[in-house]
Amino acid sequence: MKLIDKISSSIISAMKEKNAEELESLRAIKSALLLVQTQKGSDGNIQESEEIKILQKLVKQRKESAEIYKKQNRLELADIEINQSKIIERFLPVQISSDDLEKLIIEIINLTGAQGMKDMGKVMGIASSKLSGKADGKTISNIVRQKLV
Repeated sequence: MKLIDKISSSIISAMKEKNAEELESLRAIKSALLLVQTQKGSDGNIQESEEIKILQKLVKQRKESAEIYKKQNRLELADIEINQSKIIERFLPVQISSDDLEKLIIEIINLTGAQGMKDMGKVMGIASSKLSGKADGKTISNIVRQKLV
């Protein structure tokens, strides 16, 4: 089942349950997917990797908004953003644990023979492609930096 179909059926469920917050999150996902589908030059199909990137972007936006709201002492708005990010995360692949992530990055470093920060690009390229959707790029980057020092 395609992601947009899962989202559509979830929208129907949220409408039946009268869950406004979930409905808003699901509509945001569907809107983002439809925008990409209807872009000029698009064939109407979205690759799974592109869907994951879209979902990750939506989660990141919600988390950044929540941080801004917290700084402005608008905790009720921050809670809404955090809850929406959790709803969107349900459609992402299961995130890898930090211990497993660290082990995989060490394997990649050993595989590439990286010696220092000058080889970070080489490691990040492989790590990003292998761990796409399973870990946040910022987290991957931080661990690679720690290991290559």
